[in-house]
Order: sequence, then C-alpha cells, then structure tokens
Amino acid sequence: MGLMDMPVFSALTDKMRWHQTRQGLLAENVANADTPNYRGRDLKQYDFNERQGMMGSSAVSTTVTQPMHFSASSGEGAFAAQRMANFEVTPEGNGITLEDEMMKVTTNMMDYQAATSLYQKSIRILRVAMGKNA
Repeated sequence: MGLMDMPVFSALTDKMRWHQTRQGLLAENVANADTPNYRGRDLKQYDFNERQGMMGSSAVSTTVTQPMHFSASSGEGAFAAQRMANFEVTPEGNGITLEDEMMKVTTNMMDYQAATSLYQKSIRILRVAMGKNA
C-alpha cells in the first residue's frame, strides 16, 4: 500500500494542488490589476466532501482573453476557475482591488503551509509507527 492509497495523504495532496492552482490565478489577478476591463478569477472554495469522489487527473488551464493580459496555467488537479463577483469597478472597467488580492494571496499561502506541515507530520508519525527514526 502506497502513501497515496491512504485517504489522508491523497486528500492533503489534492488540497495542496488546489492551493497551487489558486496561487497562480491570484498572481494573474495581481499582474492584471491595472489592465482595463479585466475581471479577476478565483477557484471555488475547496470542499473535502465534494472532492472525495473527484480525485481525477484532468487538467485546468487559463486562456488569454485580451492580448495584453498575462496568463497562468497549471496542469495539476481538476479545479475550475470562475469569475469573481467584483463589487468595486474602476472607471476603466477593472474589477481588481489590489489590497483584497494580496490578502487572498497571504491567506492562501498560510493555508498551503498548514496543509504541507500536516502532510510532513503525518509522514513522521508513520515512520515512528514503522519503527524508523523520524
């Protein structure tokens, strides 16, 4: 039985991939903060129960809708990007608030670090249980 056959490891791996994909989208939003008519995108909130049966290997990618936009893509996970509801829109039509995006980036980074730490500690617990030094 491999590590990935254990539900806790496959769930944590999927969650870390979700955070990596989200980081790419948030970076794209920050990069396009001054692009006219750009609307930010984000991932649907991660739900362990919903993801349980969907641990597939399909890829997500973003597309350039305007020639001046940056585009980020990730071949990991099956996470669908969606347009964000923009409550503040600049006169140029841009819906990105840089402060909000940076808060999301920071929160996403902290959540990713928590998942990574939990993954590493779970591996250490298994090693101790198998009689190997952690």
